[in-house]
Amino acid sequence: QVRLVESGGGSVEVGGSLRLSCDVSGSLSYLESLECMAWFRQGPGKELEAVAVINSDSRRSIHYADSVKGRFTISQDSANRTAYLEMSSLKPEDTALYYCAARGWSCVSVVLLRTDFRYWGQGTQVTVSS
Repeated sequence: QVRLVESGGGSVEVGGSLRLSCDVSGSLSYLESLECMAWFRQGPGKELEAVAVINSDSRRSIHYADSVKGRFTISQDSANRTAYLEMSSLKPEDTALYYCAARGWSCVSVVLLRTDFRYWGQGTQVTVSS
């Protein structure tokens, strides 16, 4: 199977930056089958929201939620073992538990549900204070 482990969360002030990492491990056959990595978040009292996705195809297509466009950058290492979410110009509304998720087919947008992904990490907390 596949295991995802997030790290890099923490507390920052408004305007600050953080870099989240998602380490992917598991059997080679499962890892090679993954096509889309996504970062989701769930803020206090809010619905789960996909904020960024990256596909492992040759185009490395990427999609962002409007709420983070221009401030967050998703990337993945060449071995597709680690996904990153660089977050800058953080706002209090970015406070949330951030999850990475993976699945075996590509993502064409960030309009995604929890049930669209088979593999999930445990989450890492990001708190932005003013």
